[in-house]
Amino acid sequence: MNLYLRYFNEECLVHSVDEAIDFLKSLKIENFDLGDAFRKDLQTYANSDITYPKRYKVQARVYFIVIKTRANTMKDFKENNISREEQPEKEENVYQAKKKMKISVLTEEMPGWYDGTLIFKRVIAIPGTNKFQYKDTKFRAMCKAQSPIDCYNRIIDHLKSRQDIDSRSQFSSAKGRNFTYNYLGVNRPNFNEG
Repeated sequence: MNLYLRYFNEECLVHSVDEAIDFLKSLKIENFDLGDAFRKDLQTYANSDITYPKRYKVQARVYFIVIKTRANTMKDFKENNISREEQPEKEENVYQAKKKMKISVLTEEMPGWYDGTLIFKRVIAIPGTNKFQYKDTKFRAMCKAQSPIDCYNRIIDHLKSRQDIDSRSQFSSAKGRNFTYNYLGVNRPNFNEG
């Protein structure tokens, strides 16, 4: 596995951690220690199964990036975008197919009553301080909607309009696992039933 490194406009594709450190030393990055701790961390990343890029902070809002790749040359890396090869194409196609299927199900017109549940990050004040925290909060509602996505949108609109829900709260995507729903039928459910 090779390593692609980029710091602003400077970039390099190397075949070992030692070559990566030599490249970084040539950049003369101030306030960044390329010592044993960094070498160990970079070697651990290079040997791991991690496929996502790794960022190293140089100073506030300044980073350099390291990407594992199978490309042997910079030309291969740039032309074929081999850095994305880490996720096999078959798995990516299965993921894309599932995602498209979930979106089509969410948007399918099916007027009636829905029982929708949403888990969202609610901003809660910490008593005795001026600080706040995010807390996973479960909200469940029955509503009349045209489709599952309409049910989701009605729940979000309701939560955003409530005085007791801080506007900084974060709402999960309808496509994620934090939104679930059950279609209850065209007729209004009888709330008195068990």
